[in-house]
Amino acid sequence: MGWARVFMVDLALESELGGEIRLYDIDIEAAKRNELIGNRITADDSSVGKWKYKTVQNLKEALIDADFVITSILPGTFEYMRSDVHLPERLGIYQPVGDTVGPGGSIRALRTIPEYVIFAEAIKEYAPEAWVINYTNPMSLCMRTLYHVFAGIKAIGCCHEVFSTQDMLASMLKKETGEKPPREEIKVNVLGINHFTWFDSATYNDKDLMPLFARFAADYYEKGFPNDDIEKHEECFRYTNRVKFDLYKRYGLIAAAGDRHLVEFMPGEMYLKSHEDIKNWGFSLTSVDWRIDDREKRLERAKRLAAGEEKIVLYGSGEEGIKLIKALCGLQSITTNVNLPNSALQVSNLPKDTIVETNAEFTENNVKPVAAGRLPDNIYALILPHIKNQSQILEAALTRNREDVYSAFERDPLIHGRCTDNEIRELADDMMKNTNISYPL
Repeated sequence: MGWARVFMVDLALESELGGEIRLYDIDIEAAKRNELIGNRITADDSSVGKWKYKTVQNLKEALIDADFVITSILPGTFEYMRSDVHLPERLGIYQPVGDTVGPGGSIRALRTIPEYVIFAEAIKEYAPEAWVINYTNPMSLCMRTLYHVFAGIKAIGCCHEVFSTQDMLASMLKKETGEKPPREEIKVNVLGINHFTWFDSATYNDKDLMPLFARFAADYYEKGFPNDDIEKHEECFRYTNRVKFDLYKRYGLIAAAGDRHLVEFMPGEMYLKSHEDIKNWGFSLTSVDWRIDDREKRLERAKRLAAGEEKIVLYGSGEEGIKLIKALCGLQSITTNVNLPNSALQVSNLPKDTIVETNAEFTENNVKPVAAGRLPDNIYALILPHIKNQSQILEAALTRNREDVYSAFERDPLIHGRCTDNEIRELADDMMKNTNISYPL
C-alpha cells in the first residue's frame, strides 16, 4: 500500500525497461489490488515503461526465471509493532522508530529472519542468478540472513537516509550560494552501518564541504535546521538535525541518517532520557497508533485506485532502485550507496561478514564496492555493540535461543546500565510473548 506503488510509478516513467512483474504476498487480496493498480499505471497515457502485472500464488511461481527480486515486507503486524515500540517505555526506554536497533529492532528482527531464511532458500533454488534488492528493515539483518543462508546470492540493500543527508548538504549550499544542486552531485565517502552511517568527506565540484558544514552546524546547533520535505500530516516524522549537529560537534564526522534513527544507536541517556529531552532535541516519536491510522487511509486509497475511482499522478520518487536495475542491465553505470557485506573490507576495521552502508559502482551484471577507509576509533566504539548484537540476534533467531536475546538486550546502548537483569529479562519475555515468538525458556 506504500512502497509498491512508488516502485510501480518509477517503472512507468522509465522508457528503457519493460517486462513482467509477479506480485507475491501472503495477503493475496493486497497483491490482487496491486495487480489492478499496476496495470492501470502502465496503461496511463503518460507511462513510457510498459509492464504486465500478475498476481502469483507462491514463491516458486514468483521466482522462476526472474531477473530481479524485490523484497519489501512488514514483518508481523502493526499490533506487534506497537509492542516493539511502546512496551519498553515502561522502563523509560523511548524509540522514535523501533525497527532497526534497540529492543524493538531486535524483536522485529526475530520475526523477520525466519521469513528471510525462506526467501533465501527459495531464491537459491529457483532464481540463483537474479539480483535481489531489499527494502525491508532491519536492513542489516535482512541482508545478513540472505547471505548467511545463500552465500552466492546477489543481494543489495537500498535505503534513502544517506540521500536525505546529501539533500541537507545541498540545502546548506543553497544558503551560501542561492542555488541548490541536485543531491547526486554531492559526493560523499560513506562509512558505517545502515541508519548509523557517517561521512568523513563531502565535496561539490571538488570543493571540500566539511569546513562549510562545521560552520553550518555551529550556526544551527541551537535552533536546528528542519527537514522541510515532511508533509503536514506526517509531523511525527519531523526532525531538526540538532542531533546530527551535536554528533558532529562530538565526533567530527557527519552522521548520515535522520535524527530519529541516529538517537536509537546512542546511549539512551543522551537524547532519549525523557519527553522533555526529546522535545528539546527537536525530533519526534512516531506512535504506532499513527501508523495504524495511516494504514487504514492507505487501504481505502488502494481500493479507490484498484477500482479506477482515483488516478495516480505519475512523478518520480527520487529513489534509485530503477537506476540500479538499469545499470545492472547494462544501460548505464552509476556509483551510489547501498548495503552490502564488507567482503572487500570497504570499511577496513569492521569484520567481513558485517553488512555495511557502502558506496558501490554498478555496471552490467556487476557491483563493485568502493573502499572507504577506516572508522575513527571513537565511532568504531559506538558501532561495535550493534555489530555484536546483529550476530547474536541472527544466532538467536536461527537456534531459538532465548539467552542470546537477553544478552543482546543487555548490550544494547538504549538499555545498557539503565535496567536490572530481571527487568531486561521480563521485558524481553513480554515483548516476545506479545509478538508470538516462542523460544525455549
